[in-house]
Amino acid sequence: MSRIGKAPIPLPKGVSVSQADTLVTVKGPKGTLAQEFLPSMTIEMEEDVLTVVRPSDSREDRAMHGLTRALLNNMVVGVSDGFTKTLEVEGVGYRAQMEGNTLVLNVGYSHPINFEPPQDMSFEVEDRGKIIRVHGIDKQLVGEYAARIRKTRPPEPYKGKGIRYQGEYVRRKAGKTGKV
Repeated sequence: MSRIGKAPIPLPKGVSVSQADTLVTVKGPKGTLAQEFLPSMTIEMEEDVLTVVRPSDSREDRAMHGLTRALLNNMVVGVSDGFTKTLEVEGVGYRAQMEGNTLVLNVGYSHPINFEPPQDMSFEVEDRGKIIRVHGIDKQLVGEYAARIRKTRPPEPYKGKGIRYQGEYVRRKAGKTGKV
């Protein structure tokens, strides 16, 4: 039995789940998320707990059991608490700033790079443009936009300049050796 799949999903206060055929909709204080799941997976709702039941022990059903539970849990956590990814900007002259809802990055190119947040998502800049926070209710979308921001200038191994995830370790190289 899947350890992840058999774990129940507790529903926090203010979160409601509705199911119509294969479409599951989760509503909470931060917003609404909807996703289609396989019709073979059964999602059972008791008072404040969701459980996912698989039809058989076939390889595909075991794989989809854990996946369905994880996606459903991410939806519940997203509409109740939300998700955040934190990025750090390193480098002389590199900075991020907000202009309205738009995130503007100045990271060594001849032009600034702009990012517009999609619906139910926001950007936040702190510490004089050195910390970027990506907030949202959809875990996949938050991770994708954080990766897009990082991709504009990934950290380089010689000086460590660039945009990195908070706590990310960048392996440094020695570079050229000087005269002896």
